[in-house]
Amino acid sequence: MKQPIIYWFRQDLRLHDNPGLRAAVKTGHPILAVYVLDDETPGQWCHGGAARWWLHHSLAALQQTLKDRGGRLILRRGAAQAELLRLVDEVDACGVYFSRQYEPFAAQVEQGLHAELSARGIEVKRFGGYLLFEPEQLRTQAGEPFKVFTPYWKACLQQPAPGPARQVPRHIEFCRRRLSAGRLRDWDLLPTAPDWAGGLRESWTPGEAGAQQRLRDFLHEGLIGYKVGRDQPARASTSRLSPHLHFGEISARQIWHTLQREAVTTPGAQDDAGHFLREMGWREFSYHLLHHWPSLPSQPFRRQFDAFPWRSDRPALAAWQRGKTGYPLVDAGMRELWHTGWMHNRVRMIVASLLVKNMLVPWQEGEAWFWDTLVDADLANNAASWQWVAGSGADAAPYFRIFNPVTQSQKFDAEGQYIRRWVPELVQLPDKYIHAPWEAPAEVLAAAGVNLGGNYPAPVLDLKATRQQALDAYAAIRSQ
Repeated sequence: MKQPIIYWFRQDLRLHDNPGLRAAVKTGHPILAVYVLDDETPGQWCHGGAARWWLHHSLAALQQTLKDRGGRLILRRGAAQAELLRLVDEVDACGVYFSRQYEPFAAQVEQGLHAELSARGIEVKRFGGYLLFEPEQLRTQAGEPFKVFTPYWKACLQQPAPGPARQVPRHIEFCRRRLSAGRLRDWDLLPTAPDWAGGLRESWTPGEAGAQQRLRDFLHEGLIGYKVGRDQPARASTSRLSPHLHFGEISARQIWHTLQREAVTTPGAQDDAGHFLREMGWREFSYHLLHHWPSLPSQPFRRQFDAFPWRSDRPALAAWQRGKTGYPLVDAGMRELWHTGWMHNRVRMIVASLLVKNMLVPWQEGEAWFWDTLVDADLANNAASWQWVAGSGADAAPYFRIFNPVTQSQKFDAEGQYIRRWVPELVQLPDKYIHAPWEAPAEVLAAAGVNLGGNYPAPVLDLKATRQQALDAYAAIRSQ
């Protein structure tokens, strides 16, 4: 009986265009497919609640796909390195193959696994496939990592194009050794008391098949007009591929080549496709930053922000989390997040700006809330984006750029369609007042059934005054 190769599934929960799996199959050794739920090694960055819901369904989909091909997915729970070493001994594996991850704790596991198994003569192979461009691949002319997005993305576009997406191997020989496969339901990844995931079930289809369908839907319904439409939260103009990408249910290079093909073959799609690929570039840039600055999720990239006078304001934070700030666009976004596990990208910037620049609540608080409530919670993207809004990150928005939720709402949701969907208390307000209900005459509020401070909160802060406080705080750290 041939010794098996363990294929360790991580954030690559797919068979299509999976370089590591393909390489393992090519060895001719039987494959033992494994997933390890590691809540120990990541520390505070183990999967949040919404991501755990997604993970359950993505693993269930992968289990079924493997079963349809005559295989099975072995489930283990515990510290990944220890569980894999134990499994190597249990099945007498001759190798462990896996896709690379970039989080600091994941890199440590990879290094430890390689050192331990290589010393025992067991093959350990790590493969790319999660990104278009590896973080070490790109440097400035001075030989340093990039800190600014635009030159970074230009450098990416000057690289050879990512290789073509590969099909699923026609035949996979699976390991037939008897061992416990584990039961997904025993992991309790789904919420039960209470079950708050109804909106997630209505909104998403996790798994590789769901990812492929999501890409097709975007091409047919969202690509044309994406460059403009992506800023309008009431329109279905964004791809909503982010959670599928995060869990590796679809590869970045499949999306890359699909969009490049659409740009050539579909009239009017070139500009929109290019703009979408640029947005994927921000994902690449975020991982570039995380790899070279592992403290990105916890410490300000611009260290002068260590001295920023952040505030501990639990009532303000709670109002923000519950979507009860009194600013309709912000409240709509936070309620969309709670219901669906996702939020429109422009609205993410607006709600983040209110928290860190008007409330002066530390960006780490917002980062933690998004980590727990987003189905696409991604350590690199989440950290880089929060630091961008806060002004403390690489290539960050100037600190004096403070998103005004009223003017942003008027510009990008002029008719209030997004607000009316997620803040039903305001559904009867005229368009003129739906962005700033406190400006409506009493008779208009009464006619619309709106009671400020009653069924809908009055604003929790004054935008003008808090903007000036933020600017003063920033001026203070600049002068030090």
